[in-house]
Amino acid sequence: MAKKKSQSNPKLILALIGIVIIALIAIVLANVTKRVTVSDDTRIYVPTGASYNDLCDTLNKHNIVPQKSTFNLMATARGLDKHVKAGSYIVKPGMSYMQLIQKLYTGNQNPIRITIGKYRTLRQLCDGVAAKMEFSADTLYKILTDKEFCQVYNHTPQTVIGAFTQNTYEVYWNSSPKRFVERMMMETDAFWNDERNAKLKSLNLSRNEVVTIASIVEEETNKQKEKSDIASVYLNRLRKGMRLEADPTVKYAVGDFTLRRILERHLKTPSPYNTYQNQGLPPGPICLPSAESIDAVLENKKTNYIYFCAKEDFSGYHNFASSYQQHLTNAARYHKALNERKL
Repeated sequence: MAKKKSQSNPKLILALIGIVIIALIAIVLANVTKRVTVSDDTRIYVPTGASYNDLCDTLNKHNIVPQKSTFNLMATARGLDKHVKAGSYIVKPGMSYMQLIQKLYTGNQNPIRITIGKYRTLRQLCDGVAAKMEFSADTLYKILTDKEFCQVYNHTPQTVIGAFTQNTYEVYWNSSPKRFVERMMMETDAFWNDERNAKLKSLNLSRNEVVTIASIVEEETNKQKEKSDIASVYLNRLRKGMRLEADPTVKYAVGDFTLRRILERHLKTPSPYNTYQNQGLPPGPICLPSAESIDAVLENKKTNYIYFCAKEDFSGYHNFASSYQQHLTNAARYHKALNERKL
């Protein structure tokens, strides 16, 4: 007598399949909902040419993804291991592994904030900018001192520092130096709006010349109320064909910005920037001036001032004079105060 074939229980099979599916879903959900462990916004940098291993090392350094094997499986499944994009990214608290992987895969960078301040030399500017960017200071300096590159923007290596404007900007960390400079040129063009350009035209000076005068004003005082008066002195001297004889240009020529007192030997320093030795404006700005200093020049304040001298009370303000005799009196008071303080 033949044995009956054992029949499978459809309900049991379905139940087992359901359990397996639920288990798989639970595993997937457990992995998908894995969260980064940072408690504050954490910025990471992925250099150009970085490998997936380099990226993982950076994440490990900040202890962002403790479950490394889980992250690796998910990242590999998304293709991040073959698709690393350079840039700077902010990892936010509570971000899931999947969100982080997607951000890195798409190259969804977070811009950095960079402040362009009162740099005195182009080298200082390049060093300050490069400290925040991926490119090197030497690379930026080489571009900005390239005569052909400067000519495209109506600049020389001596005036190109004036192609920047003091402000804080948002830029991408791994921008190329040329792209960064082009962005700064656009920002400066925007700074020179219709109102400023109209004032510029009335002065019968070029943009570079105004920025150069403004750089001297910037170095002469940090008192906003005096800037237009100081600007008027230098504009009056230019119109009269006088030498500017600006002490800050001597400091620039000597290369010592800490000088408290300009002596006769300093005045004799041979340099195209020494306005005691040379007629007219120096070859370019002696610092990157603020918007306030530029506007003080553009204001074109009408005065009879030809001279000014620091006040003897060391308040940072100045005594202005229309005659040389009055200036000598003011200067004598100031030098007496310097001597009393043994400066």
